[in-house]
Amino acid sequence: MIGSGTLVNTLAVAGGGILGYLGQRLISNRIQAGVLKAMGLAVFFIGVAGCLSQMLIIKGSRMSSQGEIMLAVSLGLGTVIGELLNLDAGFNWIGHFLEKRFAKPGDSNFATGFIVTSLTVCIGAMAIVGALQDGLNHDPSLLYTKSLIDFIIVLLMATVYGLGCSFAALPILIFEGGITLLAVLIQGFINDSATQAISLVGSTLITVIGINMLWEEKIKVANMLPALVVAAIYVQFFN
Repeated sequence: MIGSGTLVNTLAVAGGGILGYLGQRLISNRIQAGVLKAMGLAVFFIGVAGCLSQMLIIKGSRMSSQGEIMLAVSLGLGTVIGELLNLDAGFNWIGHFLEKRFAKPGDSNFATGFIVTSLTVCIGAMAIVGALQDGLNHDPSLLYTKSLIDFIIVLLMATVYGLGCSFAALPILIFEGGITLLAVLIQGFINDSATQAISLVGSTLITVIGINMLWEEKIKVANMLPALVVAAIYVQFFN
């Protein structure tokens, strides 16, 4: 069934978030801090691995790279667009809107958990490629694999950030579901080159999320999201 991958991924994120939240009270603050750094490290290297898989070309004993200019242009122009639209403020508004209605008093991490988890599970290569594969080929297997990975990641994140992580299921449902439903319409636009470009930029953004978690930086990843669209357009004209 078309869309089954998205539904399973949505349930996995929601379930992982709820289980992590329920287990949060059993874990001390010291352990929560350690888990946060561990997850930041994992997210960082997931992003780095995704970048290297798209950039490095190995032929025998020779190694070269590709996509550097596309990446720089996409991130630069995409961030300009994102800053003008102030997407980060929109994400924060949604997070605080949900926080007011669902968070317990004193739960200051709800909005942060929602934003960090949403960006982590939505913008990776597996989300985009998996949704396209589900829509075009009726093959949800990649999203099923992603669901298992997301379940573990979100469960661990929720032990630190709380219930807000489970609400990342909403962006997953909209983002992956939208790509799956529109796959037929955008089939001519999203070719292999565009998919690779989007995957490279997406992996870079995941790396930035890891940096934010590890060093408590405030890089506005949401304002970089238009870089995904810029990358797809770039390869149509310059590849």
